[in-house]
Amino acid sequence: MTLRALLSTVLTTLLAVAAALAPVPSATAEETRGSLERRSDDVRRVVFVGNNWDGTADVLDPETFERLGRIDVVPDRDERMQEIATNPLRLIYFLAIRQLIGEGHDQLVDDMYSSNDGRLLIVSRPSFADVVAIDLATQEIRWRFPVAGQRSDHMALSPNGRRVVVSASTADVVHVLRVKDGTEVGRFPSGGSPHESVFIDGGRKILHASIGMVYSPLDQPEADPTKQERVFELVDARSLEVIRRYDLRKALDDRGLDRMSTAARPMTLSPDEKTVYFQVSFFHGFLGMSLRTGKIVKVVHLPNLVPDMPREQYVLDSAHHGIAMNPSGTKICVAGTMDDYATVVSTAHWKRGPLLTKPSGKPYWVTQSHDGRYCYISWSGTDQVAKISYRTGRIVQTAPVGDHPQRVRNGFVRTDLVAGLPAA
Repeated sequence: MTLRALLSTVLTTLLAVAAALAPVPSATAEETRGSLERRSDDVRRVVFVGNNWDGTADVLDPETFERLGRIDVVPDRDERMQEIATNPLRLIYFLAIRQLIGEGHDQLVDDMYSSNDGRLLIVSRPSFADVVAIDLATQEIRWRFPVAGQRSDHMALSPNGRRVVVSASTADVVHVLRVKDGTEVGRFPSGGSPHESVFIDGGRKILHASIGMVYSPLDQPEADPTKQERVFELVDARSLEVIRRYDLRKALDDRGLDRMSTAARPMTLSPDEKTVYFQVSFFHGFLGMSLRTGKIVKVVHLPNLVPDMPREQYVLDSAHHGIAMNPSGTKICVAGTMDDYATVVSTAHWKRGPLLTKPSGKPYWVTQSHDGRYCYISWSGTDQVAKISYRTGRIVQTAPVGDHPQRVRNGFVRTDLVAGLPAA
């Protein structure tokens, strides 16, 4: 057994023991219905880039890619570290997250969204197991919500901007928070390591997937069932009841993909929202599934540029991690994480465009630009973000950002606050 595998096995055991001892708080009541809040017109469109190992978020102009400012999303770092150091359970998880998930680094910003009025930046901070709202005028924390369990992860913002959902990785639940004050208005169940969530049907439903124990050293297909329960589910966004759970194992087996993992990673939807395209662990490419039938309707293989790399060396099992379809449904932008490339796939003939390679680039997320003409891709290994044209499949702009950029999100900042954003 290698040193990495031994360490992973020991820490996994400690996590299991700690999870059994950790209490999970009860859910609060659902919020009452209210009128739809209208977004102020006095805002500027921006692009937020979360620098996970820095604990910062860069604010970019979507047209010029000029950096407008850099937000410190851990202004309370000393307080949180003291809290962790004096709590043995938290310390176990904190160190395990650093070694097993953070590649030896603390995870300080996983996901972020701005409020629609451009006043707040909502950030999930995995190592601190919380979600905070940073006031963009003062750079101070407006509210903080500790998640159930010991780690926060991906988020999703409702179309009206009033709610944000956040995955609680070790508690197997997803919280639903009120954006203006961080109050929990409900939660819904997930599987092992809740991960990606996407609002669909005009915000009436949430498509959610969990990925299981991606830090386990048991990475061969035969050991896939040991990596916790993975779910792919449709949730009513109002009642938070699970409407449907898709049997992804059966769907893959029926397609002859019996050795493929059921851990669904980033996802994107066709314009009519009838088909979801998503990546799965260890697969160089992506799948398409009908949301009506639950059947796999498309399997797209993309080049594997690391055929000799052992599965155990894939970062958190991610062969590819990042995908976004353009508004017309004609192109899909893909991050080939372990292959160090990005590419754009045409849905007319399911052929890829040029491979945009970057040595040690480790692309880790894709977001469509607000106008639908481009996709943004984070190169976490080289601390850059690129703008790629859906039409040409070529990079048109690149911007330097902070240490280990991951999530990229479109957002807003109040126009009168832009000049006051902190410089890098």
